[in-house]
Amino acid sequence: MRRPLSSEGSYSYPNNTIEEQNEQLVDGLKHKISTLKSLSIDIGQEVRTQNKLLGDMDNDFDSTGGFLSSTVGRVLKLSKAGHNRYILYLILFSFFVFFMIYLIMKFR
Repeated sequence: MRRPLSSEGSYSYPNNTIEEQNEQLVDGLKHKISTLKSLSIDIGQEVRTQNKLLGDMDNDFDSTGGFLSSTVGRVLKLSKAGHNRYILYLILFSFFVFFMIYLIMKFR
C-alpha cells in the first residue's frame, strides 16, 4: 500500500516500521550466515577426516604392494633356480591345506 507523497517528493513511511523491518531482516541474515558458517566448518572437518583416511589407505596399499611384489620375486627366484621340486612341494602343500579345509567344513 502506497503512502501519500511527502513534501520532498518521496513516499512517507513511519521510520520505526522501516527500522524494525530492517532489524528483522538483519537478524534473519545473521542467523542464515551463522548456519552457513557452521555447515562449512563441519564440511571442512569431514573433508580433512576423509583425506586422512584416504592417505592411511594409500599407505596400507603401498606396503601391501611392496610385500606382494617381494613375495612374487622370491617365488620367481625359486622357480628359476632349477629346483623345480620346490614348486611341486608348494603345489602339493597347497592342495593338502585346501583338502583339509574342505574336510573340516564338510564334517562340521
